[in-house]
Amino acid sequence: MEFTYHRLARSAPGYRWWKPIVTGLIALGFFIGFTIVLVVLLLVSTLAFPEVRPVITKLITTGTIDNSVPVVLAFSLSSIAVILPSIWLARLIMGPRPVGLLSSIAGRLRWRWMLRLILPVVIAYGASTLFSVLLLPLLTGESIPSAMVSSSTWIVVLLAVLLVPLQAAAEEFFFRGYLAQMIGGWLKHPLFAILLPVPLFTIGHQYDVWGLIDVSVFAVVAGWLVWRTGGLEASIVAHVVNNTVIFVIGAFGLVDVNSKTGSGLSVVISALTLVLYAWLVVRAAQRFGLTRVRVITPPPPPEPVSVVHSEGGTEGAVAPRG
Repeated sequence: MEFTYHRLARSAPGYRWWKPIVTGLIALGFFIGFTIVLVVLLLVSTLAFPEVRPVITKLITTGTIDNSVPVVLAFSLSSIAVILPSIWLARLIMGPRPVGLLSSIAGRLRWRWMLRLILPVVIAYGASTLFSVLLLPLLTGESIPSAMVSSSTWIVVLLAVLLVPLQAAAEEFFFRGYLAQMIGGWLKHPLFAILLPVPLFTIGHQYDVWGLIDVSVFAVVAGWLVWRTGGLEASIVAHVVNNTVIFVIGAFGLVDVNSKTGSGLSVVISALTLVLYAWLVVRAAQRFGLTRVRVITPPPPPEPVSVVHSEGGTEGAVAPRG
């Protein structure tokens, strides 16, 4: 039997419709536990760094996140990153096995395939970043922002490089992985697994309407790429590169990492970037000979056996029971 990515939950012999729901509840328990640990560490940091106490107090009392402050950025990214061990531990408990089926049809992250994605992501997001930071201001008559280095710049860069891959991967494993496979276990058509998680992914971002549209476009394209390539690799790479670039150039004052607003033009640029990236990924997959289905060979039927009586005679061959 052949299973595409969103149907992988059904490839397990012990699949039951309710198991993904229990998996989610277990993951929620782990997530709450990890979050409590992070909050305790955040409070302890106010003792080690008194200068950030007002910012952390504002974060706790109002929920306002200032990602330009290293301690707050570390907490913000880590609070999302802990989704990753939460969902993995839950899948380890509930199945299906191998747990790596959450990564791809191969039962693991296909690292050689991920390396092939470097060129597509550099082309697509490199062009988008150059246009947004350098060319767009020239076309709109605005001044090109100048890079600024502060006392926290390199700390923010380091945190972005270390934590953004975990944060972005966690979101992909949950929304394009766990949720897609849960829905795919119930509904066969891939569009359900691609589109139904989109609203949940979108409302998790506190942006204006243009920003939410931008996020939704990414979610749709990322979900389609997961189905088309049979794994999370392409969506993880795009998510990691996009977020890392934003935080790194934001550390130098070239963009506002706390901005919650977008524009129609930013949505168009983002959509064109994603379409270009998706096209390059599909071309790369064709050249790579990427497999997008998992083939499960059913076990052979049991061999017939003969029943031998004490008199030495035999009865007709019968199949064993149980």
